[in-house]
Amino acid sequence: MSKDADQSELPPSGDRVSDLWQRLKEHRIAQWSVGYVAVAYGIQHAVSLTIEAMEWPHGLERASMILLALGLPLAMAIAWYHGERATRRISGPELTIISLLLVGLSLLFYVYVRPSEQIAAHPVVAAAQTATAAASVAPAAKPAGISVAVLPFLNLSGDPKEEYFSDGMTEEITSALAKVPSLRVIGRTSAFAFKGKNEDLRTIGQALGATHLIEGSVRKDGNELRITAQLIKADDGSHIWTDSYDRELKGVFAVQEDVARAIAAALQVPLGLKQGETLVSNRDIDPNSYSNYLRAKALVRSRNEGTSLDAAVALLEGVVARQPNYAPAWALLAQAYSLAPDYDPTFQNSSVEALRRAANADLPKSEAAARRALQLDPRNADAYAGMGWGQTLRGHMLDAEQSFKHGLSLDPLNPDVLQWYSIFSTITGRFKEAVAMREQLRVIEPLVPTFNSNTARDLATAGQYAKALSIAQALPSDNTQRAADLASIYAAMKQYNEAADAALSAPRGKFPPGAPETAARLLRMAPAPAPQQNFPYLGAFSFVFAYVGLPERALEYWEHNADAGYNLPGDPYLLRPDFGAVRKTDRFKALVRKLGLVDYWRAKGWPDLCHPTTGDDFACN
Repeated sequence: MSKDADQSELPPSGDRVSDLWQRLKEHRIAQWSVGYVAVAYGIQHAVSLTIEAMEWPHGLERASMILLALGLPLAMAIAWYHGERATRRISGPELTIISLLLVGLSLLFYVYVRPSEQIAAHPVVAAAQTATAAASVAPAAKPAGISVAVLPFLNLSGDPKEEYFSDGMTEEITSALAKVPSLRVIGRTSAFAFKGKNEDLRTIGQALGATHLIEGSVRKDGNELRITAQLIKADDGSHIWTDSYDRELKGVFAVQEDVARAIAAALQVPLGLKQGETLVSNRDIDPNSYSNYLRAKALVRSRNEGTSLDAAVALLEGVVARQPNYAPAWALLAQAYSLAPDYDPTFQNSSVEALRRAANADLPKSEAAARRALQLDPRNADAYAGMGWGQTLRGHMLDAEQSFKHGLSLDPLNPDVLQWYSIFSTITGRFKEAVAMREQLRVIEPLVPTFNSNTARDLATAGQYAKALSIAQALPSDNTQRAADLASIYAAMKQYNEAADAALSAPRGKFPPGAPETAARLLRMAPAPAPQQNFPYLGAFSFVFAYVGLPERALEYWEHNADAGYNLPGDPYLLRPDFGAVRKTDRFKALVRKLGLVDYWRAKGWPDLCHPTTGDDFACN
């Protein structure tokens, strides 16, 4: 056949587009594509709703969207071969084309949807640095999804004495945001480590494990109030939302509500409120009483060992006298009463009689205040925290556990509930639960020395000495318990010289006279037995006796507190792996009975190291 004849059989070039369009119509490419897009949209919508309801990582939503988009070419390829006749069998060339498409789409999916650091599993929280070195703090474990930290609002009132008010606004807005179920609020107290520091926002975000930061200022002039707030993306410092509010002081609760709602809207997270609910409740209080409540709250939140809470208690007692129906003040007063003996400057040096007087005066008032708060507001998690801690100090362990469980069910991220319930769990031998709560607390509050000190102790009790040591080393040098914590952990690791050096670093006047020096001398003898002599009471350093052949004396700190009716756990070493010799003493049995632990174990189950024997007796390994 001639060349001319071959060309005459080809369709005119103008008809090629028409021919292609005809083939597309015959194979129903458009119908298949539209149908696929409609189904994909429905699937993506369902995925988004599921991720929001289950609080899964938002990276899954992005992965789903990209995967569905990459599926469109595959759907069009299948339509080309089967859109016209659905019963047509797949040929070899078709199978090859579809396989190549699947391989190509898989490679694209791998490139663009690799697990981000937010979705991938991450290690346990790294040791937090001190507040004075916050810029170099190790990043907290970063939770998936959106997480927010409210940085301390600036006080623009021109009077340093008004600092409590700007601090109070910071915490109140934080508490309001914490009620949004799909929003993680990080560092309710840890954010204050950055107060007055001009740190890079990315550094702050990494330290707190927050994706977004909230900054603001408060100007209070008599009854006039101006609050400015702005929402910032932590990784690049970009501003997402900002606004200012001018109100009278009596309208402060409305401002808190407006700011919290505006931030939730800017982050596009649902409030999750029932009909008639608000993010800021308990508004029925006069401005002066509310100001005093904020003053007391600042004192309680900034507490440190050796700092009296008398001023906070006095302020709160005045508030509830004038405003007897204000539940938050009663809840905070319950916590302050339960903490008051421990934070008295003379606590470590006080006699059993002096401590008993303080416990008998404060603990009943703590329980009464907590019950009053719950009578006014049955959903107040802070009240359950104070109630549970007071019951723990009294040895009412079964009641304490119920209080903590109620508090945790109302507010799973409440730092005070996590703090005290985890200590309770360590004392009772439930180490796995305690460590899980401590890690959760470290995520939401990575920079609170009091919390981190107890985390170190709980981890050491669970036998995780390396983690405990890194956290204790990062505590501020002026933290009263840092020296005892470090000495205790080093001793458990059989590093006795390091333990002795740590004991000598204790602040002067915070422990019984000569206790750090005597503890250091004994630790340098370990593991050899100490000579039999009349060693003085060592307070929180009593644990050193376990390493020099005097196991019964290792319990003196616990016994001192228990005899006073103030069962302060202190260093919860009763069930530590290295205290086997201590647990075999009669004094150990007498102590755990006095602490209420035996009754608790009989009702709730025995820890791994202890078991019942004959009659009312028991034994521990």
